[in-house]
Formats: sequence, C-alpha cells, structure tokens
Amino acid sequence: MCRSIKTLYNFEPPATEQEIRAAALQFVRKLSGFNVPSRANEAAFERAVEEVSASAARLLESLVTTAEPRDREVEAERAKARSAARFGTQLS
Repeated sequence: MCRSIKTLYNFEPPATEQEIRAAALQFVRKLSGFNVPSRANEAAFERAVEEVSASAARLLESLVTTAEPRDREVEAERAKARSAARFGTQLS
C-alpha cells in the first residue's frame, strides 16, 4: 500500500472530507501510475477520485467498534518515534 495513505478510521475528531479525498487521490495515483493525468485522462482520473472518496466515506460511516477513538496527536508522536527508530534521528 502507498505509504502516503493513512488510517482514517476511529480517530477523534473523525476524518474530514479533505483527508478522505487526499487518501482517494493517492490511491488513484497509485493504481493509474499517474501523478498528474494527461488531458485525455483527466476526466476519468477525477471521476475515479470522486468515486473512491464516496466509497471510502460510506465505509468509514458504516464501520463499528467498541474501541476508544485514537487521538491524532498521540498517533503522530508514535509514528515519529517509529520513524526515528527505523531511520535514525536527524540532526537539525
């Protein structure tokens, strides 16, 4: 999976439309192999992004869990710690 696509489910506050669209855009880019589509493919590309966004939003709305929502800031700190452990810390 594309590393730019982040988990959007079970966070407080919930994922925004912009976050869902950004994930859909990354997904369509990965599938198509285009970072920016040609004019000939632009309409199909945008349609795919809209359809994936709508599908992802429906999925997120329909999922259920008994787990407590995760805090975005805590998860971001954990991701930074994993990155530092994996790649080493960088000096500023």
